[in-house]
Amino acid sequence: MNKAWYYVGLTCLFELIWVYGFNTADSWWEWLIVIAIILTDFHILPKACETLPTGTVYAIFSGIGTIGTVLMDVFLFGGNLNAKMFLFVALIVIGVICLNLSDKNEDEQEATKGAA
Repeated sequence: MNKAWYYVGLTCLFELIWVYGFNTADSWWEWLIVIAIILTDFHILPKACETLPTGTVYAIFSGIGTIGTVLMDVFLFGGNLNAKMFLFVALIVIGVICLNLSDKNEDEQEATKGAA
């Protein structure tokens, strides 16, 4: 597996942490930690884009951030999840999976061209 995918995973994790921090930070030092996590996140994100298509990285980053934020809202902060929200979250998941699959197919086609 490409090392860039680890960067994608890390940037998604950090995004969820700072979104959680937005909802829970009360003091100046907690906000300082949130800002440090955001800066770290935006330092890792371009590393993922060095070898992966930027559109794919951003789609996964924003998709997982959106899904994670909805789930955090429901399970940690008492929000509601209705059928429409579930449908649209499912569409995001399907879109992220399809982008990942299309990226793999593109890589396979390039490898086949290089071998010929």
